[in-house]
Amino acid sequence: MSPAVTETNTPQYEVAVIGAGPGGIAAGIKLRKAGIDNMVILERSGDVGGSWHENHYPGLGVDIPALAYQYSFARNAHWSRVFPLGAEVKRYHVNVARRFGIYHKVRFHAEVEREEYDDAGRFWTLHLRDGSTVTARFVISAVGAFVRPKADVGIPGQASFRGKIQLPADWDHDYDMRGKSVGIIGTGASAVQIIPAIAPEVGQLTVFQRTPVWSIPKPDFEVPRAVQRILEVPGVQAGLHGSALVVIDLALRVAVKAPMKYARPAMDRFDAVCIAAYRRYLDRVVRDPETRAQLTPDFGVIAKRPTMSNGYLRSYNRDNVSLVTTPIEKITRTGITTRDKVRHPFDVLILATGYEVFSDPETYRPGTVVGRNGFDLAEFYTKEGLQAYQSVSVHGLPNRWTLVGPYSWTGSGWHAFVEMTADHAVRAITETRRRGALACEIRKDAADAYHRRIYRQGESMRYYLAELNGHVPTYYRNSQGDTTYVRPSGFFEARRGNRRFPLDDYQYDTADSAANATRIPA
Repeated sequence: MSPAVTETNTPQYEVAVIGAGPGGIAAGIKLRKAGIDNMVILERSGDVGGSWHENHYPGLGVDIPALAYQYSFARNAHWSRVFPLGAEVKRYHVNVARRFGIYHKVRFHAEVEREEYDDAGRFWTLHLRDGSTVTARFVISAVGAFVRPKADVGIPGQASFRGKIQLPADWDHDYDMRGKSVGIIGTGASAVQIIPAIAPEVGQLTVFQRTPVWSIPKPDFEVPRAVQRILEVPGVQAGLHGSALVVIDLALRVAVKAPMKYARPAMDRFDAVCIAAYRRYLDRVVRDPETRAQLTPDFGVIAKRPTMSNGYLRSYNRDNVSLVTTPIEKITRTGITTRDKVRHPFDVLILATGYEVFSDPETYRPGTVVGRNGFDLAEFYTKEGLQAYQSVSVHGLPNRWTLVGPYSWTGSGWHAFVEMTADHAVRAITETRRRGALACEIRKDAADAYHRRIYRQGESMRYYLAELNGHVPTYYRNSQGDTTYVRPSGFFEARRGNRRFPLDDYQYDTADSAANATRIPA
C-alpha cells in the first residue's frame, strides 16, 4: 500500500494525516482540493469516523443539532432526527470519505506511537505500534479532542473485578444485561446517554456520582419529509447554521471582551440565576427530595460540559435506579466498596470515567513528539504551558500542524473549527511548496506574540473556570489551572486567523544543507 522509498532522504509521502475522524477527513479532502494527492491517513481503528466508530454504546447520539454537526462542503438535508443517533452520524462520515475520494487513502489499524523529525532530511518519521514506520514531509495531527480513554480510573482494585466490565469506547453488545445488577461510575456525557438507555432492561442500576451534571431537556424529534425538502434548497442550511454561529460569536465576544469590572459581577449573577432556575426544573422532574438535592450542581452551567437529555433525570424516578454520592473506596472482586464501608455487589461495572483530553499537559507523553534539534512537545507543554500559534502550530515542530490544539474550541460544532484549522495547515503546506522549500516552521516571535494576546483575552475565562467555579473538576480547566480548551475569541475571528494568517509568520527552509533531500512531486 505504501510507495517504495527510493532514496534515504526521500519520504514515502508528502503528507501524513494522523486520524480519520472528522478532522482527518476534512484535512484529506482539503489536501486533495489543493492538488496534494500524495498522502496517507493513518487510523488506529478499523474504519473512519473517529469517536463515532469507536463508540457505539447504548443511547449514543450527538448533543448539538445535526445542522451544526456536519461539514460546510457536505451538508446533509436528510438527517432522520434533529439530534441523530451515533450509527447515522458514523454513516455520514463514511459516506463523505467515500464521496470525496479519500477513503482509499486511509491505512487502517495503523496507530502512531511516536513522531520524530529528521533534521537532515526535513521530514517526519512516524513509528507505528506494529513496529513499522511511515515517513512524510508534512504531518497533520487530527487525533481530536478526546485523545484516548483513561486507562486508569483512579480507583484501587480496578483489575480485581471478576464480573463483566463495559466501556463506552469498547461496548460488548453480545453481553445480555437484562435483569443484571449494574453499577456505573461517572455521570458525564456518555453516562447521561447510557443510563436512560439501559435502565428499563437491567435488574438494578446504581449510579456512582462524584460531581452532578447539568442536564437540560433535548428538543429532539424526527425531521418531517417536508422539512427535509426545505433543507434541500441551496443556502437554507448554510443560512440557519450561519445565524446560529453569529449568536454564539456575539455571546463569546461579550464574555471575553468585556472589562473585568463588568464581567465578574455579570458572571456571578449569571451562574446564580441559572442554578436557581435549574433547581426549579429539578423540582418538577425528580420526585425524591434527597436524590434531587444530590443532582443539584453548585457550579455554573458552562463550568463543566453541560448535557442534554429527556431521560437522564427521569431515570432516577425508577424503582430500580439509585444514586450514590459517597466516594468510592475501592473496586473489589464482586463490586464496589464506598468510604462508608457499604458493599455494593454487581454483575456488571460500566466505567464511564472519561478520556485524556487535548487541553491537559499530561496527555502528551515525553518522547512521543520530538521535533527539530530534539525539541520535545511534552516537555515544552509541561514547562511553558499549552500554547500554539492559531492553536495549530508550535515553534520547534517544522512541517507539523494540530487540528485540535491549545485554545481551539470556539463554541461551534466540531466540524466548523476542524475545517478552519485544516485550512491553516493546507495553506501553509501550499505556500511551502510554492516557495520550493522543504520545511516551514512558525517563527518564535510570531508564536509568542499570538500566545500573549490569546492568554490576555482569556482573563475572563480563567476567572469563570478557575476562580468562580474553581471547586468543580472540569476538562475546561487543565491541571495547570489554565483554560486551554476554549479559544477566547469569537468564531469568525478564529476563522479569519486560520485562513488569513500572514504567510511570513512562518520561516521557510531552503538552505543548501537540505539540498540532498529530494522534494516529492504532488
